[in-house]
Amino acid sequence: MKVSIFSSKSYDEEFLRKFNAVFGHELVFIENRLTAETALFAEGSLAVCAFVNDVLDRSTLEKLAQGGCRFIALRCAGYNNVDLAAAKSLSLLVARVPAYSPYAVAEHAVALLLCLNRHIHKAYNRVREGNFSIDGLIGHDVHGKTIGVVGTGIIGSIFARIMRGFGCEVLAHDVNPNTECVQLGVRYVALDELFARSHAISLHCPLMPETHHLIGEKTFALMHDGIFIVNTSRGALINTEAAITAIKSGRLGGLALDVYEEESGLFFEDRSISIIQDDVFMRLTTFPNVLVTGHQAFFTHEAMENIAKTTLANLADFEAGRSCANLVK
Repeated sequence: MKVSIFSSKSYDEEFLRKFNAVFGHELVFIENRLTAETALFAEGSLAVCAFVNDVLDRSTLEKLAQGGCRFIALRCAGYNNVDLAAAKSLSLLVARVPAYSPYAVAEHAVALLLCLNRHIHKAYNRVREGNFSIDGLIGHDVHGKTIGVVGTGIIGSIFARIMRGFGCEVLAHDVNPNTECVQLGVRYVALDELFARSHAISLHCPLMPETHHLIGEKTFALMHDGIFIVNTSRGALINTEAAITAIKSGRLGGLALDVYEEESGLFFEDRSISIIQDDVFMRLTTFPNVLVTGHQAFFTHEAMENIAKTTLANLADFEAGRSCANLVK
């Protein structure tokens, strides 16, 4: 089966080709992001494979359907970039990779928190310049602190477990409390209490209308000065301009982001020789207590192998007319 793979990088091609030897799909790798304008590149493909910053709105889906596409294989867990109602009306099936390596994302969130707290990024740059002064690099013991976890699915529960291992009190909020977390000693509380009591908060919930700008002006007002926030989930969970205001006031003591609400025009590309036009993002990068990585929390060998295997298996299920367990309902 011919499959057009959008937003493909060398590492995508490496892992997908490696495991496709078993499945035998005809893979066409396209570096461009999937949009209504680039959808024509998929003409003649029965399936397309898309990633987190591809645009699968009604206009794009209509173009894909017109070109013969019948199956969308997402090589990611999130699907907030897909117009599911439009997909259904066009008889397009959508499948995802629900769990590629939750440890990868949870561990990256922990790494961001520790790096932010102990100023590792600043210390690294100092030492490379021959500056061994530790003035201004003082941090806090993580042990004994209260850590808030918003969203305790697979990734959030692993993060909570790691924090319990550090000797932290862990407060959590989720519409569906996780019994495994309760057994670990995690206590579920209302969001207001979590915001008010936490020394640091890590976000692991999906992006939905209810969680859009979950962290904003009103919620910052509930937090104590100096709080740390880590986001490895979806960028639009945080109102970036409100975060900048909170950083300037001292309410937000540190912000670590692997995602950004306007990242689709920035991330996964080398923009080092161009002028970045996003003034809000550039303002963020001027603060010494802001740490940004470019949506790499998922990026481990184990995760890439699982993404490739599951994506190819989803495609094989569709081609064979079998029920696919990973269809997005």
